[in-house]
Amino acid sequence: MNSGGRLRTKSPLTLVVILSVVVWSVRALGGQATPPPVDAVQTLIERLNLEAYKASIKGLTQFGDRPQGTDRNRAAVDWIEAQLTNYGCPTERFNYVYNPPPPAAPAPSAPRRDPVIATGELRPGQGGSRLRGVAQPTTPNNDPLAQPDMRLRQLNSQPTAPASRHQVYCTKVGATRPQEMYIVGAHMDGRGFGEAASDNGSGTALVMELARVLSSPDVQTERSVRFILWNNEEFGLAGSRAYVEARAGLQGRRGSCRFSALPRTTLAGDDSARHDAVRPRYAACRWQHQRGAAP
Repeated sequence: MNSGGRLRTKSPLTLVVILSVVVWSVRALGGQATPPPVDAVQTLIERLNLEAYKASIKGLTQFGDRPQGTDRNRAAVDWIEAQLTNYGCPTERFNYVYNPPPPAAPAPSAPRRDPVIATGELRPGQGGSRLRGVAQPTTPNNDPLAQPDMRLRQLNSQPTAPASRHQVYCTKVGATRPQEMYIVGAHMDGRGFGEAASDNGSGTALVMELARVLSSPDVQTERSVRFILWNNEEFGLAGSRAYVEARAGLQGRRGSCRFSALPRTTLAGDDSARHDAVRPRYAACRWQHQRGAAP
């Protein structure tokens, strides 16, 4: 995993993997400037709390499916921000304007023969799965009347409306290389007239649990780690796209501490969101100043 990669997860099993990847750079537990003990990662893993994780999922589902442009989405963002603040992870809001393009006319779909029936072969599915038999597309429900639970139907009755959009993130500033950053994210919105617990309340809860563990005062990381709860993923990745576009001009710029150009390492492709050159740069300046380094 190169620095600056963006991690996105929905599976609970990947939380331990994320901790192992990110926390290899833990400098100390308890504020000591000594090399990390061999069991530093295990120590942090033991701080994970299944009940806290499940409580975060339940906290998100109280707002329904949370499509952006609704009151329930805004309430969910406020709730997430309050939780991250309570963990000791300094939060910020990212605001943007979302102007959706006019919907394109659906292309006519020609009838096709199911390859399982035609050839007896299995089709590849999501996550390495194999589709058997005649499978239906895995798309969210778009018919509110298909929701049999009247409570959920009422909760999710407000339609989305054009407006300014916002999403929340918090940042753990690195101790020695703050100008380099990991981004750990999941989208907090959902659709389908349900509670969006799996898509993607579970992933949001994972990011929040990771933020809770790494924001402990006795944990220091070499690189900065930003925990972002993307918004409006369900209708075209608008929140993450706006975030990337807003920071594209910051990439590779020099700071006031005479840094060289920021590293341009990537995880996959040329990801413009791999660094945020503003806050980590100033944090690095403060770190140098505290240690008497030349500006």
